[in-house]
Amino acid sequence: MSIPKQPLNQRVLKYVITFLIIAGSLWSASGLEITPERFLTAPSKVWILITAMFPLDLSQEAIDRIVPKVGESLFIAWAGTVIGAFFSFPIAFLAANNFSLNAFSRVTKQILNVIRAFPELILAFVLLPITGLGPLTGTLAVGIHSIGTLGKLSSEVIEGIDEGPLESIKSSGGSKLNELFFGVIPQVMPTITSYWLYRFEINLRASAVLGVVGAGGVGAELINQLRFRDFPRAGTVLVVTIVMVLIVDAISAAIRRRIIKGRDIRV
Repeated sequence: MSIPKQPLNQRVLKYVITFLIIAGSLWSASGLEITPERFLTAPSKVWILITAMFPLDLSQEAIDRIVPKVGESLFIAWAGTVIGAFFSFPIAFLAANNFSLNAFSRVTKQILNVIRAFPELILAFVLLPITGLGPLTGTLAVGIHSIGTLGKLSSEVIEGIDEGPLESIKSSGGSKLNELFFGVIPQVMPTITSYWLYRFEINLRASAVLGVVGAGGVGAELINQLRFRDFPRAGTVLVVTIVMVLIVDAISAAIRRRIIKGRDIRV
């Protein structure tokens, strides 16, 4: 059985797109001064850094300094996610074109796009003169960015609901509130909740980085140890942070599976 050939215009488009991707990659590499020499020497430099971190500094003083900072990153991520979830949920209905006027929907989506355009680090820089150094800045930066992301994702979930339950409620004399509470929210909450949990995982990683600019979290401790060339203690910071992220990811993934698919929770 012969395989039908693609039309000429589709083949030409495919080759043009492939060429543009390759040309763009080469152009980007040249602009970043990525050379074969750097690739060849990178593994040895990484190995030197890794060997300098081991054995880890597991002294009581190191643990007493690192564990609270890791916990602070966890608190920043959780509080930021709660802020994002709390504010993004009602905003998502304004952004959904099946629950809001077209003008309101477009304006709200553009506002969410603007919020998402600023990474957490940039938001932290903007907030530092207002809220000062500390975890409050990191929490607000993570929370504001989460509003933009969760608002967009939640609005798309609301726009994709099944209209059947709404029609049934309407035909039986139900009000708009009945449609919302009994037809819409039960449909969207499992997926939206899973997005909240996934965003918490992302925020946990972001909170670890925000400490670099003084916005709280374990990043500040890592930078301090690297600045003073205390590589064993910096290695301890990295290992403890990685372990925390892996544990949270495993628990969050298990909960998300249970919410969406109804499986047993297995970490």
